[in-house]
Amino acid sequence: MTCEAHASTPERTLLVFGDSLSAAYGLLPEQGWVALLQKRLQDEGYGYNVVNASVSGETTAGGLARLPRALQQHHPAIVVLELGANDGLRGLPVQDARTNLDAMVAASRRAGAKVLLVGILIPPNYGPKYSSSFADIFRQLAGERKLPFVPFLLDGVALDPQLMQQDGLHPRAAGEPRVMENVWQHLHPLLERPGQ
Repeated sequence: MTCEAHASTPERTLLVFGDSLSAAYGLLPEQGWVALLQKRLQDEGYGYNVVNASVSGETTAGGLARLPRALQQHHPAIVVLELGANDGLRGLPVQDARTNLDAMVAASRRAGAKVLLVGILIPPNYGPKYSSSFADIFRQLAGERKLPFVPFLLDGVALDPQLMQQDGLHPRAAGEPRVMENVWQHLHPLLERPGQ
């Protein structure tokens, strides 16, 4: 190994752990907000390698089962935790989703990672009580665990048919830059430049 190799700082890993909203569902991978985030990090000189471990259809229970292996494999410095939408769309118990998210936050922190929690809202047709309780999961968990969090991933996108796919659930390519910006404003304070 050369001296130059010793001197170089290894890239830190940023793990995006989510569902179809982070897996660029219905789009080319390079059109999704995670790919746009990787480009932004490179353009601004941050030494992070972004790993997108998002799976379409994933619930918080499925994520909790998958997370230990992902943490062991990638040793992330930051975990962007974007799960819960499928729990809500399936009407699963709110308390179960909260418990699973809390466990994933704890596991990520034990592995030495900072966590950015990403909130999601579900359509009102699930009833005001369920929709409200679901939205509260993220805000309450962020408060209790002192986590930075994105209040609503699709803010400024979800109600604009020009930015959403026909299913009304997933952004079009035109909406993904706004989604990335929604994440960036809360992620940016967690980032460190190479050598810091």
